[in-house]
Amino acid sequence: MTDAHPVTGLDDVVHQRVRLGILTITHEARRVEFGYLRTQLQLTAGNLSQHLGVLETAGLVEIEKGYEGKRGRTWITLTPAGNAALAEEIGRLKLLIARVEEGFTA
Repeated sequence: MTDAHPVTGLDDVVHQRVRLGILTITHEARRVEFGYLRTQLQLTAGNLSQHLGVLETAGLVEIEKGYEGKRGRTWITLTPAGNAALAEEIGRLKLLIARVEEGFTA
């Protein structure tokens, strides 16, 4: 029996472009403000909220609402499951890239 192709291990929740961006930016920053994510990913507030909802439901991010001065703020952090899912996805992408690059040199 042969090993499955690396693409079969990609997680649809994580792999979607916007959600992968959310996880990556949040991982880099450790804790990120909603407005910063919205700007960096060039999304509407509603679109970002929908993607954050998917990630929160999957247990990959925690969303904290609070205030900074008198302004309402929303902060996003990765859960341990979110960190693990991102690491797994990056590992799968590296395998996929290596496989494709191998085909270019063959």
